Amino acid sequence: MKMSEAIRFHFDVDGDNFTSAGQASVQIKKNLRQLGISPETIRRVSIAMYEGEINMVIHANGGSADVLVYEDGIEIILADKGPGIPNIELAMKEGYSTAPDNVRNLGFGAGMGLPNMKRYTDDMKIETEQGVGTTITMRVNL
Repeated sequence: MKMSEAIRFHFDVDGDNFTSAGQASVQIKKNLRQLGISPETIRRVSIAMYEGEINMVIHANGGSADVLVYEDGIEIILADKGPGIPNIELAMKEGYSTAPDNVRNLGFGAGMGLPNMKRYTDDMKIETEQGVGTTITMRVNL
């Protein structure tokens, strides 16, 4: 795959809608498959992206997801205008969750989102500001 600049895919993530959560990661799977990306890379990208989408629905009333495909890697940028992450170190601990009970009753909010996002990507950067929002940039190398 030769390309001089990134191929960009943009998705809006609908807040408070668990039925549509995950649509962007399903679509990106199809897009990456059409580009000839390896199944293992597609799996890693779609898991990281799905976890991020769910987090945006639970905590931030939605947001946006941008996926940029470069010759040497795939960058995922998830941005929201939610409350921000008060304690990133704590939020990165497996099992730590601030999800409300109604969300947990739906089977979400187990505290694995951020740890899984980190586990399935080669690089992850979290920029967050209380009351302003969070941007998470992840990269999967090709």
